[in-house]
Amino acid sequence: MPVRMFRLGEEPSDDLTTCTSAEERFEMVAVLSARMVEFSPALAPEPTQRGQPVRILRP
Repeated sequence: MPVRMFRLGEEPSDDLTTCTSAEERFEMVAVLSARMVEFSPALAPEPTQRGQPVRILRP
């Protein structure tokens, strides 16, 4: 992806439809989604019951 520099306040809009095709935008979303799955806490190893902090409250 090309890199461009702009003066502060003179940046183009975030609308990528003018400079990318639908396929390119779809590929960007696919890459970002795959990276987010890598960081997803749902994929973290399940902690054992021994390793979980427990606080017992008695009346």
